[in-house]
Amino acid sequence: MEQTKNKKFGIVLPIILISYFMILLDNAIVYTSSVKLAQDLSLNAQTLSWVSNAYALTFGGMILLGGRAGDVFGRQEVFLLGLVIFSAASLLVGMSVNGAMLISMRAVQGIGAAILAPTTLALLIDSYAGSMRTRAIVYYGATGGLGGSVGLIIGGLIASYFSWRIGFLINGPVGIVLFILAKKFIPRSKRARGTIDWSGAILSVLGIVAIIYGINGATYPVPTIVLGVLLIVVFIWQEQRTAEPLMPLVLFKNRERSSAYLARFFFLGAMTSYFFLTPQVMQSVDHYTPLMAAVAFLLQTLPQFISATAVSRLNKRFSNTQIMIVGTFITMLGILWAAITKVQSGFLLGLAVPMVILGIGQGLAMSTLTVAGVANTTPDIAGSASGVVNTMHQVGSSAGLAVITMMTAGLSNPVIAYNHSLAIMFVFMVVALFATINVAFAKK
Repeated sequence: MEQTKNKKFGIVLPIILISYFMILLDNAIVYTSSVKLAQDLSLNAQTLSWVSNAYALTFGGMILLGGRAGDVFGRQEVFLLGLVIFSAASLLVGMSVNGAMLISMRAVQGIGAAILAPTTLALLIDSYAGSMRTRAIVYYGATGGLGGSVGLIIGGLIASYFSWRIGFLINGPVGIVLFILAKKFIPRSKRARGTIDWSGAILSVLGIVAIIYGINGATYPVPTIVLGVLLIVVFIWQEQRTAEPLMPLVLFKNRERSSAYLARFFFLGAMTSYFFLTPQVMQSVDHYTPLMAAVAFLLQTLPQFISATAVSRLNKRFSNTQIMIVGTFITMLGILWAAITKVQSGFLLGLAVPMVILGIGQGLAMSTLTVAGVANTTPDIAGSASGVVNTMHQVGSSAGLAVITMMTAGLSNPVIAYNHSLAIMFVFMVVALFATINVAFAKK
């Protein structure tokens, strides 16, 4: 499937990017719409947490299976299936009449996202080559970074002026348009020989779900996480012995890819926590409305958009690894600034300046981390590589926020808790930075 002869991306890239953006947008909308959502459906705090947890469980748990399915059954077919599941579930989320319906449909949404996310990235690898592939993945990574911050803004607008349901109902007509365009313009890809490793699929789903569930609020978190780790160990053993692995372990033998996976895990652990906790401290401490908190994030979103769109131009002078290290370093500096100045120093020093720095750094880092995560992959494992990238994204996000929540649970003062959280985020970013530096050594 070659799209590079006329040096134009065509319609395939917009289809992929809009689909991926739609996945990320809905989860971010939940953050700023959660108060109204709970009021409308009479949800308590524990039930409300499952609006996000149900999505995270199925999304994170089934990504590896979704990635491999694209390799085996064909990208177009699997992409269309994921689009149908996600769009239909979104409509039902928007039409939910109680908490049970809402949570169950969010879980189904996660299944659709788990099919879509790795397939969209694999489609880019199939559709473009050379510098165009690098540029396409840069745009994909930038979309991944922008989805969360733009979602906060849209969620704030919806929470302030409209119903939270609109954020989900709109996915129906958008999904129909994308389905028609994908059916027409995305050609069928060559299927890889082989079948799904169903034993590996079951082990990976159960293992990742147990880990995420343990992190996100199981009654017995430590035994649940231990069980999840044991299942992942058995899954890895299964992948070593099977002829057609769900997650080819050769993916991790490449030091560039494995280091990029580690960096992405800790990078998202820090940044997802920042997206989740900062709007809360704005509203609880500084008494911002949801809309005011969301609009404030433009200070991060706009620099992020500008720096993300500059990556393709920077690639002409600097390597992907160099840009990735600089982007991760700048992001780390943004967290460090916020941790040193502290939120009580006021909006300008405590929030505005670090947001601008974080936006610049994240715009440079997200896309380049994605490029490194799928570097040197062949078409038969592109879907699996995409699945690992997205798994690190989702599990890193859940794990980072859970660790910070656990380590600050005893702090009743929201200002002190937030400042401690920033210190932990900084540690995450230091680990991410060292992992990106390891990529540079791997390429020597």
